[in-house]
Amino acid sequence: MTFQASAGHAADCEHFDFAVDDRVATITLRRPERLNALTFDVYADLRDLFRQAPLRGDIDAIIVTGQGRGFCSGGDVDEIIGELVDFDHARRLEFTRMTGAVIQNMRECPIPIIAAVNGTAAGAGAVIALAADFRICVPQATFRFLFTRVGLSGGDMGSAYLLPRLVGAGRATEILMFGDPVPASDAVAIGLANRVVEPDDLLDECTALARRLADGPRLAYRATKLLISREADMSLAAAIEFEAMTQALLMGTEDHSEFYRAHKASETPDWKGR
Repeated sequence: MTFQASAGHAADCEHFDFAVDDRVATITLRRPERLNALTFDVYADLRDLFRQAPLRGDIDAIIVTGQGRGFCSGGDVDEIIGELVDFDHARRLEFTRMTGAVIQNMRECPIPIIAAVNGTAAGAGAVIALAADFRICVPQATFRFLFTRVGLSGGDMGSAYLLPRLVGAGRATEILMFGDPVPASDAVAIGLANRVVEPDDLLDECTALARRLADGPRLAYRATKLLISREADMSLAAAIEFEAMTQALLMGTEDHSEFYRAHKASETPDWKGR
């Protein structure tokens, strides 16, 4: 039984669609007329949802996508940038910390996250896709880290930390410095995306991947995500010790015992996530 406080856990998100079906959650940004541009409220809801999702106890994989022909075009120019120009420094810092918390909560969320990139992923939208664990794209999808194009640092919301770890420092420098589009095929070639599928197959492909995650050894998957996230800042010795402690703990789980039982019986393991 998951310990819960009295406050709800993002069951009813007002600013985007959120649904859970058999332990797979789907977040759908729903401003297609604005290429799913983000507002202050959407940022805040995403921040809270990714923090609260592990506490619900009914989610083992998350899909993030957008309605229409775009994944997410970033912060809404009129509703956010138009407002920020009138904020004082303290209020702007509060905003930038909130947007960064979206990405931090995604990376710290132990549940695997799949970005179904159905079109343009620009600005903050590109960083949200970057923070996912898997990125599945349609052929016409593009990634654009546009921050320098509006006179801001190319490193925003953790992009200067995350992107070099996926594509290397040289490519990340060019992508973040100039904000040029990275087509889906190039994204796969440099490691920014996992694969490209046809538009009609995108959600089926992502759902199949989510189903594999939700039905598999879920504790093992969560531990793997945690290790990948945490070890980026560790020495090799610290990483080896962290992995040793993790493996020792997982060796005492029901799932590991179930593997051995199934192996001896020549059966498929019945993973329980315990």
